[in-house]
Parts: sequence; structure tokens; C-alpha cells
Amino acid sequence: MGFPMAGHLKAKGHEVTVYNRTPAKSEAWVKKHGGKSAPTPREAAKEREIVFACVGNDDDVRAVTTGPDGAFQGMSKGSIFVDHTTASAEIARDLHASAGKLGLGFVDAPVSGGQAGAENGVLTVMCGGDQAPYSKVEPVIAAYARSCRLIGSPGAGQLTKMVNQICIAGLVQALAEGIHFAKRSKLDVEAVLEVISKGAAGSWQMENRGKTMNQNKFDFGFAVDWMRKDLSICLAEARRNGAQLPVAALVDQFYAEVQKLGGRRWDTSSLIARLEE
Repeated sequence: MGFPMAGHLKAKGHEVTVYNRTPAKSEAWVKKHGGKSAPTPREAAKEREIVFACVGNDDDVRAVTTGPDGAFQGMSKGSIFVDHTTASAEIARDLHASAGKLGLGFVDAPVSGGQAGAENGVLTVMCGGDQAPYSKVEPVIAAYARSCRLIGSPGAGQLTKMVNQICIAGLVQALAEGIHFAKRSKLDVEAVLEVISKGAAGSWQMENRGKTMNQNKFDFGFAVDWMRKDLSICLAEARRNGAQLPVAALVDQFYAEVQKLGGRRWDTSSLIARLEE
């Protein structure tokens, strides 16, 4: 995700220094886009107005922000850290507080749109934090986003991403069941999808994943492993706030079955695979 996002920043004329825990990836980015790479987050963040991160989970975010080689140690007062990782609301609040003590801004800004959205510069970004730093970073984020909005206080961006993932889980399972039913009914699945996509059943998932689900093609998109990580965050937050998520919890277990089928890196649309075993 971060590779094309940083590329869009460079294409828009921003001076960009990149860091990746796998140096070869940083080297490949510099070779393709120009700019510079740095050996640590601290070095990458030096003398930068805005620092962006897109990593895997809470532990990864802590690793690139705090500690002697973390970005926070290299940032100047008044600069802003934008976290595009899908992580917990708790770590967003913690890091917002830590950044504030150092005179830094912090915006939690998870994204939706997947690899294709990052490559095409059309991500949706949901943000939490304070208005002043958000106002500074919003026009920069526009380099790779078609929609960006401050939802509320620190952690609100992460909570909104949880809503996003909860909705996707139910939609993909419903689409999987619909296609499976159509196959068993010996219908022309593509014809069925074409007609119902124009009605109330239509969705982004149907338009972008329906045909490939019918063809059992899952070697692209957002991986099952990452979706299970995201759903675990949703379910943990639900235990804290008392929300009931019976469908999300069930679909999470369905994804566990897909993992057992060897689909850890398959696209999330692979839910249909467990129905056709």
C-alpha cells in the first residue's frame, strides 16, 4: 500500500524520503520514483513537515513511532504524524497523547480501497484527531485519495475503519452465498450478477469481485490474513463497547476455514471457496 501512496506524493511534487523494514523495497521505490531512502524511521522523519506510515498492526505502529530509532525521535515540533495503518483505536489515542507531549501532531487515518485504490490514487481515508493538524494534511493526502474526512477525536478514524470492515464482511458472505446458490440452480451467474447489480442488491463487492468469485480467482486484492486481523480488532472493540456483532464473528470463523484451505493470502472474496468444497 505504502509504495504507490508514496509514489503519488512524489508525483505531486513533494520531497519524499522513504523507509521500509525491508531495505530492498525502499531501494526499489527510489529506483522507480526518485527521492531518498533512510535506514531508520527516525532518519526518514528528520526535517519533515509530515510523516506518513502504513504498516501492519499495533505493534508495528509502535515500532516505527516510539523508541530511540522511532519517527517521533526524529520529528521537529509542529510536524505531524499520519498513521494509515488499520490498527486499534486504543493505540491511536495513546500515540496521539505521546505525540502531543513532544509538540507533534498525530492523525489516525486508516484507508479503504485496497491495493488497486492505492495504485490508482482513489483511496478513502477516515481520520481521527485534532482539526488543526488534519487541515494541514488533508490537501497532501489528496494526492492518493478521492475522499478524506475528519470523523472525530483521536481514535475515530480507526473506529470508522472498523465499521467499514464489519460491513464488508457481511456483504462478501452474502455475495458468496448468492453466487453459490445461482450455480446450484444452474443459472448463468454472470447474467444474474449483471441484472441484480442494477437493483437494490448492487454493491462495490458485486461489481468488482462477482465475476472473479464465479471464476474462483482469488490471487489479488486484500488478503484473508489481513481481514482476520481487522476483524479481531473489531471484535475486541465490541467487547469493550458492548456492541453485538454476530455476523462479523461468524464470518471471521468462515475466514478461518478459508485459511485452513490454504487461502491465507487469497483475496477476501475467497469466502465462496468454503461453500464449494
